[in-house]
Amino acid sequence: MDAEPDFADAFGGPGPEDFANGAAVLAAGLVREARELAQAAAALRATAQPGPEGVGDVRRARLALHAAADAAMRAALALDAAALLGESRAPVEQAKRIAETATRAGLPPATLVPLLRAAALGVGTDDGAARIAASTLAADICAALTGTS
Repeated sequence: MDAEPDFADAFGGPGPEDFANGAAVLAAGLVREARELAQAAAALRATAQPGPEGVGDVRRARLALHAAADAAMRAALALDAAALLGESRAPVEQAKRIAETATRAGLPPATLVPLLRAAALGVGTDDGAARIAASTLAADICAALTGTS
């Protein structure tokens, strides 16, 4: 009988190309999340517009406008993070830059965590290594944003 082939060095997880593809699909997922938030912001703004009966309940309109502004800001942050993922940086450095952007916008650094997780779960590719890389990248950035390891 022939000896068993040694595959120890042949497998080891996603490589650099896979992480580049993972970052690309994660960025595309963030763009999708941003689109959803922008659509929600537009719908909320539309509900605050006066109708034929007049202004209506001012408290509800203020609440809708506040929620619309929050959704629009989160959409802008998601788009900025998607652009940052196009740069070849370590996840900790990307998280640092995302946190700086969020802080300048008046949002907590962890604001992007749910969007990153949703983007990683909604990866639209059959490339298994890219899916793993996207999930790993999202987890690393989320951990850095929340201060957990």
